[in-house]
Amino acid sequence: MEPAVAAAALEEHDEAHGQGYAERLNWLRAAVLGANDGIVSTAGLVIGVAAATTSRPAILTAGLAGLAAGAMSMAVGEYVSVSTQRDTERSLIAKEVRELREEPEAELAELAEIYEGKGLSPDLAHRVAVELTAHDALGAHAEAELGIDPDNLTNPWHAAVASMVAFTVGALLPLLAIVLPSASWRVPVTVVAVVVALAGTGVLSARLGDADARRATLRVVGGGLIAMAVTYAIGSLVGTHVG
Repeated sequence: MEPAVAAAALEEHDEAHGQGYAERLNWLRAAVLGANDGIVSTAGLVIGVAAATTSRPAILTAGLAGLAAGAMSMAVGEYVSVSTQRDTERSLIAKEVRELREEPEAELAELAEIYEGKGLSPDLAHRVAVELTAHDALGAHAEAELGIDPDNLTNPWHAAVASMVAFTVGALLPLLAIVLPSASWRVPVTVVAVVVALAGTGVLSARLGDADARRATLRVVGGGLIAMAVTYAIGSLVGTHVG
């Protein structure tokens, strides 16, 4: 029976490892989406400005302003969102601490029921719950009941920095593509660069989500092309009327 208890405890440890892997995968997916957002929003902005004027300083200024505004917006949005999530996690952990202090037997029975629901026999589920509770009561209950690791709460600063960096990296590509070539080549070079970059992010996001790469790529590239077409049309109209 002891090997079975050890195996169950190992299963719990593997589950925590899987949760950590899933969390890293989510961060990577968020970074890809952030880079994609930087590519599309900045490309749309600079192409719209390029359609209205051939002034390189004006295009560069607009692109840099859009990059800075977008990166800060992503950072603030992620910080607020993850801070709210962290506050919720702390509240749930505080509640669990209180319940463990005030109703230890009821909490032990609840933990045993969770493992019994996963397929363990009632006797083995109880023994696993007892041993895990003796080792780390809060950690065992928080992971099993809440899916939270008390020692590894979400970090809003990490989320903010990751989003800001991802957006900035994505935004730099269309910005460089629009300001480096001559006036006649700016828009074509930017469109090609953006399509290639979006195709890359589409394939990567599809692989992260185990989805169809072709469909995801067409969706991302199509959205980017529509965004650039709309802003180019607006820039052309504005430039014509101002001129």
